[in-house]
Amino acid sequence: MTAFLALIFILLISFAGSLLESASIQSAKNYRRADVNRALESVFAEYQRELLEEYDLFALEGSYESGSWGEEKVTGRLAFYGAGSMEHDITRLEILTDRGGSPFLVQVEDWVRHRYGLDKLEGLLGNAQIWGGQEQAAEDYRKKEQAGEDHLASLLEEQEQQLPEEENPLDHVEGLRKSPLLSLVMPRDRQVSDKQTDLSGQPSRRSLVSGYGSFDDVAEQGEASRLALGVYLLDHFSCAVPEGDGSGEEAVGPLAYELEYILAGKASDRENLEAAVQKILLIRLAANFAYIQTDSVRKAEASAMAGTLCALLAVPAVIQAVTQAILFAWSFGESIVDIRALLGGRKVPLVKDSESWQLTLSSLLKLGDGEEWNEGKDTTGGMAYRDYIQMLLFLTGTGEAAMRSLDLIEMDLRTEKGLDWFRADHCITKLELDSRCSLRRGISYRFSTYFGYN
Repeated sequence: MTAFLALIFILLISFAGSLLESASIQSAKNYRRADVNRALESVFAEYQRELLEEYDLFALEGSYESGSWGEEKVTGRLAFYGAGSMEHDITRLEILTDRGGSPFLVQVEDWVRHRYGLDKLEGLLGNAQIWGGQEQAAEDYRKKEQAGEDHLASLLEEQEQQLPEEENPLDHVEGLRKSPLLSLVMPRDRQVSDKQTDLSGQPSRRSLVSGYGSFDDVAEQGEASRLALGVYLLDHFSCAVPEGDGSGEEAVGPLAYELEYILAGKASDRENLEAAVQKILLIRLAANFAYIQTDSVRKAEASAMAGTLCALLAVPAVIQAVTQAILFAWSFGESIVDIRALLGGRKVPLVKDSESWQLTLSSLLKLGDGEEWNEGKDTTGGMAYRDYIQMLLFLTGTGEAAMRSLDLIEMDLRTEKGLDWFRADHCITKLELDSRCSLRRGISYRFSTYFGYN
């Protein structure tokens, strides 16, 4: 009996010892995990300060201000924060420029929701539905205008006749179309910025350091809606017309017209502004032509002028074709005045009516000459230049806009903030570590640790 109790006692002692050993090992594992978690959080607490202050973006600058990328720089910081007794390998890594700037877009979405809430985006949904139709309307306008020109040319060729040059708005507008657009629309008291930059080394053009591995299992993936991206960009970047009356100092930075660069991606402010204005012009042309087709008074004016131009051509089909050509030309002139108003800080409605129409048919013949300058009306409830830019941003692909935004961020931090080592593709947003350590008596432990700016 005594031997039996002794055996039971030994078994109980062994079992208790096993429990203590197991608890001790588990405790050691927990300590190692806590060490790595604390160290990794401390590493990511070294986020790039200027990037956050200027652009509300969280990222760990992986070169540590050296300009030379190396993952060992990141893992080396773990030892400084108390995780140096282990071996670490990075198994998954995400960089701000990965997948066409998708990590940037995710942070943009989060920033807009945090700053403005969902109401801001929901309030823009109605505008988005209208904006979405502008691209197709502009394309339809181009086709109609080309078809109208071809039809008129064919009719005149059949009649072996030409329209008179004197008091001919079609010839006058054709000359305006060949003129530099900015010379027709830029307010006379303002100069176009002459800033330009070299784009060959920018994130959207160069070969980038890239991350690896997917974080679908540990973090929500996605990209910003086009509405959220537009809200963020208008909040953080400048354009040719500042908020207010359109006057103001030129923005600092390698390029003054930053939103226009995001739209066009050209190397100079002049090229970017001209490209943006061309896009606005096409939207205005489509909207103005759609309205004037419903205005019986102005159509009658155009028909009367067409009759005068075709006095020697008593062919109804030619008169009708010339009437349509005059309406196209009149819409162009009206659109030029619209853009003058926008660049001058005034507002222009997306859809015109008789009261908001600005250009008379007689004034069309004087448009663009040395003395004429119709600066356009300021329409209450209309859209300002920045509103049209927001529409164009909505119509631009998010990936393209994201990478050009990162171009500007990198250029600004390098040149204006003196961070000449900064590169957008050195900015880490998520990371997963595989860590290995020895506990005691030959027992080893391997585990993964994740951290990301969410």
